[in-house]
Amino acid sequence: MSSYGALGEEAEFQPVAAQGTSKMVLGLCGLTFLGFVGTSVFSVLVLTKSVDLGYNDRLDLFPPEEQADRAFERLAPYTVAMAIGFLALFVSAYLALKVVKAPAGSRKMQKIAHSIETGAYAFLSREYLALTLFVIPATIAVGALTGNVATGFAFVFGAAVSAATGWCGMATAVKANVRTAAAAQRGLNPALRVAFNSGSVMGLSVVGCGLVGLSVLFLIFDDHHVLHGFAFGGSGIALFARVGGGIYTKAADVGTDLVGKVEANLLEDDPRNPGVIADNVGDNVGDVAGMGADLFESYCGSIIGAVSIGMTDSQVTGLGGLAASLPILVAAVGVLASLIGTQLVRTKESATQGDLLRAIRNATIITAVIFLGGAIPVFRVLGFGWDSFGAMVLGLLAGIFIGLTTEYYTSFDFRPTQRIAEAGVTGPATVVIEGFGVGLESTALPVIIAASSIYGSLRLDGPYGVAMSAVGMLATLGVTLSTDAYGPVADNAGGIAEMAELPPQVRERTDALDALGNTTAAIGKGFAVGSAMLTALALLQSFMEEAWPNPEDRLLDVVNDEELIPTLLLGGMLPCLFSAMTMLAVGKSAGAIIQEVRRQFRDIPGLLQGQADAEYDKCVLIATNAALREMMMPGALAVMTPPCVGLLLGPKAIVGLLMGSVVTVSVLALLMGNAGGAWDNAKKYVEGHPHTQQHLGGKGTSLHKATIAGDTVGDPFKDTSGPSLDILLKLMSVVSLVMVKPIRNHEWYQGVAAIGVLLLVVGIIQYLKSKYHMPSSRELLAGVPQQDDGTSEIGIE
Repeated sequence: MSSYGALGEEAEFQPVAAQGTSKMVLGLCGLTFLGFVGTSVFSVLVLTKSVDLGYNDRLDLFPPEEQADRAFERLAPYTVAMAIGFLALFVSAYLALKVVKAPAGSRKMQKIAHSIETGAYAFLSREYLALTLFVIPATIAVGALTGNVATGFAFVFGAAVSAATGWCGMATAVKANVRTAAAAQRGLNPALRVAFNSGSVMGLSVVGCGLVGLSVLFLIFDDHHVLHGFAFGGSGIALFARVGGGIYTKAADVGTDLVGKVEANLLEDDPRNPGVIADNVGDNVGDVAGMGADLFESYCGSIIGAVSIGMTDSQVTGLGGLAASLPILVAAVGVLASLIGTQLVRTKESATQGDLLRAIRNATIITAVIFLGGAIPVFRVLGFGWDSFGAMVLGLLAGIFIGLTTEYYTSFDFRPTQRIAEAGVTGPATVVIEGFGVGLESTALPVIIAASSIYGSLRLDGPYGVAMSAVGMLATLGVTLSTDAYGPVADNAGGIAEMAELPPQVRERTDALDALGNTTAAIGKGFAVGSAMLTALALLQSFMEEAWPNPEDRLLDVVNDEELIPTLLLGGMLPCLFSAMTMLAVGKSAGAIIQEVRRQFRDIPGLLQGQADAEYDKCVLIATNAALREMMMPGALAVMTPPCVGLLLGPKAIVGLLMGSVVTVSVLALLMGNAGGAWDNAKKYVEGHPHTQQHLGGKGTSLHKATIAGDTVGDPFKDTSGPSLDILLKLMSVVSLVMVKPIRNHEWYQGVAAIGVLLLVVGIIQYLKSKYHMPSSRELLAGVPQQDDGTSEIGIE
């Protein structure tokens, strides 16, 4: 019997797959295949003009003989996109079926995985239940303020689809983690394939749901204003999911590491650590479910921004027409390319991190080439020139180059991360200083690349070019998200391997995949920042065209306007305040985990000796309650600020608010994502790289503890505050766009009323938070083990 009885007894290796899960996924395969066949037939009937799509009142401005053609050119492409979306969902369901049918390892491994799965479902269920308190009043407000019931319906639809993508990705990840660990017993490539298939389920689900959701709404309503409601619903859920999941995962991670590794000298994922299950649960709820909702919002937001400009900018194609259809078709071509790209990731058994990165990079580049080859005929058939195509290419290239620069600054194959690890020779402080400096330095090239892409897109095709640049950057999201989403699965697999006491080479293989996952996650975050910049600018342009239909009214006096300059500064400050809230939330929540882990080490006899069982559920419950409590205030700030500013000061103030936020978010999100990724991989460099083991020492050394300190600082940087900033920016843009009519016709007392509502919400949140006790610094200090010199092992006097 294992010395850690709570994790179950060892048994013979048995390739067991949950029959109920397999049947459910098989049913999804059948449903999505029927959806693909049905929409494909419908698309053929539409393209052959065997079905009349009808038209809305705006087409009455055209001569009768042109109205049918105008309806066809705007709506027919959406039927094609919907069919391709269902194809992506079918392939996603097929890959999920492959994952759940893979061998699941020993009974002990499966019992550990079941504990992680139970905790993940418990948190996500409670989080989604809590979010109904946001969705219900927000739906009523959207419908009332816009005067359009369809927009309110779209808001609910967007929120539901966003939540579904996160749930789908997490449901696959909690099945794939143990199967990746089991596959790692056979070799590195089998483990990579299982983990990457799981990531592909997330990536293809996001793009498939995005295409189907947008196509259905546009075909039913033929109104881009309705799509704004869809974007608002997706953004709202994404923000809460990213913030709540991020607080959970990093509170558990930081609390578990500081006590387990630094104070108790335990290894990563040691089963004696009471926080180890909560830490692994956090990988799923934050880095999978939260990220899925996040990038679903990014993907749909980029398309909606381009469609909105295509429908409103008279310089594009009159009342829209093909300019509103091009973005969805380009995105559909990207999905087809991604279906090929997800199958190209392979590696060899003796692969280094450089080899693994090349496998991922080659798949991404090949997918991009396939996408460009398929996009050219779309542009030419629809009658668009090389200027629009060039703008899209600039976005795609910008995304690739931002990814390469992020790889340079966060991979331990390169000097920036190695320098951070070497700085640990002189202690934790120099690790933090070096890492923060690397993060600051890493913002330069991505910002220059993004700025160049924006400049070139504006020169080529104006605001529509910027919008198409954002679409191009995210067109191959099916692959880029797959490379990002597989990382948490590999991380969980390593934890299961450690807790199940598998052979050391298994943990070495999962650690190699985990280190790669840290880098690909940082690349994905850089990608997200770049797309957020472009998407926010496109949504801002849409807001200006809606607020001032006359182009001459959009000429703003940037220097002397009394509404623009103050809100420009306010917008620049807002991301910093938002980041402070999320960072402090992680700190407070981690403090509660630290207190509980110390209590168990102190009060449970024999726990550190492996003779007693840890109470894992206590840490899971603490992390769940803390995340749900702490996510409310940042979410309220993000949703309520644009209405308060816009209704009080008008549309010019919104322009200033969004422009200030774009500048700050662009730099701050890159800094946090890259610094956090570099700190994390600096720790991995010390733990597993032959050079450091030979010359500097490995696990358990003072150098290792110094890099752990840097990693814990970087955890909320890269997985909570940094990623949430992208959503903050796009959410504020979408909220402003949804409320453009009341903001355009604002009265000052409406703004005062909105501020009153915000203060009321803040008061309610503070009251609810006061009902839950958080440990004070003195309480935390009481449980710190003391050294001979009177200081604690984590440096507190």
